[in-house]
Parts: sequence; structure tokens; C-alpha cells
Amino acid sequence: MHTSSHICPFGLRAKDLLSREGFYVDDRVLKSRAQTDEFKATHNVDTTPQIFINDQHIGGYEALRRYLGKPLHKEKKNVYWPVLSIFLVALLVTFATQFPADNLVEWVMPFIGFTMLLLAVQKIRDVHSFTNSFITYDLLAMHHLKYAYAYPYLELYGGVCMLTTLPAIYYAPVAIFIGFIGAISVFKAVYIDKRALQCACVGGDTDVPLGFISLTENVVMFGAGALMLYSYF
Repeated sequence: MHTSSHICPFGLRAKDLLSREGFYVDDRVLKSRAQTDEFKATHNVDTTPQIFINDQHIGGYEALRRYLGKPLHKEKKNVYWPVLSIFLVALLVTFATQFPADNLVEWVMPFIGFTMLLLAVQKIRDVHSFTNSFITYDLLAMHHLKYAYAYPYLELYGGVCMLTTLPAIYYAPVAIFIGFIGAISVFKAVYIDKRALQCACVGGDTDVPLGFISLTENVVMFGAGALMLYSYF
């Protein structure tokens, strides 16, 4: 379907896949809602696009992938990718801003700071969704909802301050506090209560499971805050 208000992404994907597989594509574009409804009624289908190969009705885009022996997108999904992509971007930004620093602290602290900033952005973009997930396992947020709403901004504050020359006393206690509460909460939910939950570390609308990565994030945040506070004194 290709109209002035809608272009079907799966139609474009199907056409691209067929072309890459060496098929000649006869792309019959549906240019209006009326044409689309008529096509669906004629072929007794609920969606478009519909693919035919040598007069054989294959089905929609996912059916085409199955027919060609390609993995389905749902099967390819890596639930940890949202978190891993943030770590990767933070690492690249750290490299770009700190190279050629030869002091380990000059690499580690900015990396943690950039990571906290990126994680905070994911939460802030939909705070309501984040809090819905966060309050199901964070021990403090369960009883004080305002903490759940404040958490992304505390994380943002800690991340920004780590990238400045401010004395650690101004922000290290924040990192220690939220990291400590977070680590205890995740450990209790996952390893003691054995609950299967989604992690709110990258917002509340992902399928990232609550587990080791979530625990590591909080432990690192706590450790970084403790190290900076120790260095300050």
C-alpha cells in the first residue's frame, strides 16, 4: 500500500528481500484504501503486503522470510541489545573524548558518567512507563513513589557531575545511594525471591530481563561513587 498518507514498510522490505534473493519483482502497488480493502476481500487476507511466487501464494513478509529460510525477526531478537548498545555508545564516546589518556581512572569514570547519562535519557523519555516497571522491584520506590520519579534525574545529575571538575562530595553520595538501593533491590528480586521481571534500566517499555546486567549496573554505580568519595577525602 502506497498512498499520500501511508507507505507500507513491510511492502518495501519484501520487495528488497526478493530483489536480493534474485527474484524479478512485479510490484503491484495499492494506491488507495479502497483498493486495499478490495484486494483483502478478493484474496481473503487481513493484511498487506501479500507475496506470490510463480502463482503460489506465500503470504505476508514474515511468511516470505520463512519461505526463503530466513530467521524471523522475533526469533532474532536480542533482549539485551538495548543495554549493550548503550554501553557500546558510551565506550565510543569515552574513547573519542579521552584518547590518548593513559590513566585508567581517566577512562573508567567518564565511561560510567556517559553510561549514566544515556540510561537516564531512556528513562526520562517516558517516566511514567519507567516508574510502572521500576516500582515492581525497587525496595524504596515501592513505598515512596516520588523516589521512582526522581530516580532518572538523580542518575542524570550523577552522570553529568562525573564529567565535570566538581568535587566528588557534591555527587558521589547520590551515586552511592541509588547504586546501593538498586543493587539490594535487584539481588532480592532476582536471587532471593526468584521473580521474573523486566528491567527498567533502559525504560519501562523493553523486554530486557532483570538480572545480572541490572545488578552489575548498580554495583558499578555504587563502586564509582565510593571510589570518588574515598579519593576526595
